[in-house]
Amino acid sequence: MNRKAWAWAFYDWANSAFPTVVSTFVIAAYFTQGIAPDAATGQAQWGWMQTCAGLAIALLSPALGAVADAGGRRRFMLTLCTVIMVVATAGIWFAEPNPAFTLWALACVGIGTVAFELATVFYNSLLPGLAPPEKLGRVSGLAWGLGYAGGLVCLLLCLFLLVKPDPALFGLDRGNAEHVRATALLCAAWITLFCWPVLLAMPDPAGPRPGWWQAARTGLAETWALLKTLPHNPTMARFLLARLFYTDGLNTLFAFGAIFAAGVFGMSVDEVILFGIALNVTAGLGAAGFGLIEDRFGSKRTVLVSLAAISLISAGLLLVSGKPAFWALALGLGIFMGPAQAASRTLMARLAPAGEAAAHFGLFALSGRVTGFFGPAVLAVVTEATGSQRAGMATVLAFLLVGASVLATVRLPPGQS
Repeated sequence: MNRKAWAWAFYDWANSAFPTVVSTFVIAAYFTQGIAPDAATGQAQWGWMQTCAGLAIALLSPALGAVADAGGRRRFMLTLCTVIMVVATAGIWFAEPNPAFTLWALACVGIGTVAFELATVFYNSLLPGLAPPEKLGRVSGLAWGLGYAGGLVCLLLCLFLLVKPDPALFGLDRGNAEHVRATALLCAAWITLFCWPVLLAMPDPAGPRPGWWQAARTGLAETWALLKTLPHNPTMARFLLARLFYTDGLNTLFAFGAIFAAGVFGMSVDEVILFGIALNVTAGLGAAGFGLIEDRFGSKRTVLVSLAAISLISAGLLLVSGKPAFWALALGLGIFMGPAQAASRTLMARLAPAGEAAAHFGLFALSGRVTGFFGPAVLAVVTEATGSQRAGMATVLAFLLVGASVLATVRLPPGQS
């Protein structure tokens, strides 16, 4: 890969700390065990927070993507969203282990989630210009693998610098969960330290730019025009529809994996971090490995194989009762997490017309978030109605299977199959 491609991929290394530390493993488990009154209530509350974040992302991502295309401000928008993500992440430090801090914790995580997803729109939109179409799969897959590696290293630092030492380092009060809350500060510092290469290597285009209001009008008009073309572009329409379902399932699975492990299998925070470290190893290997063969195997086939494997392994996870079986299945699941997402990004980069990447990746984000509130909402409703975390997590399978079924009907243009 060239210098710009490496700089772009390094942002995955930086921002993957947020979903790894905050959304999936450490803070999610801390919220359920330390802030919420019980595990089932915590899973439901986390679900409603993810629902609100999904609605905000669905409303903002396509419009902001189009504005970035029209105004040539992708780097500025990426920087702004990254700063908001860092500030919101650092704010989690103030969420003490008390139900009184429920709203504060959920607000910080929710705002950080919205900023993370919006930053991803502008970040992904830079992919088409990094390599020839026949090499995009390798760039995207290796970047996703680098992201898992970054999440892994950040988790290791969280575990051995903050969570595990007893007495805690840096004078942190374990009784007030400061050793766990400090992982949010470490995550914010990690993103700040490593996010800059892409911002230096990929400046916005030179030349005159329209004002913000004009860019907004142009961008929104472009978004509306893109939406109107979808009925005449069945390949793009079916792909976005498929992604609408399977990404909803994947996002819900990621958002509630640690909560499920902590509540159903009784894992402590340090056990969840160890689980996250191991999962990131297998996920990174899977993303990088599939990235090397995706250009020859095909992006669509890569996504379908990954979704089939994730569905089968997830069904097994709902049935097992012991920790060893859970570990074995979950680590196998990790192998297919990265390829399902990285290959989707590659396929979108190949299908998007030149010069409209950010707008199309806005629709890409929209397809992953327009019903992003629905998966967590269904999970929350089922969990509340049954009082069972297993029953709530079972709803994920329906989204994965519907999305895979729709994707199987997508007919790609010649040369893309």
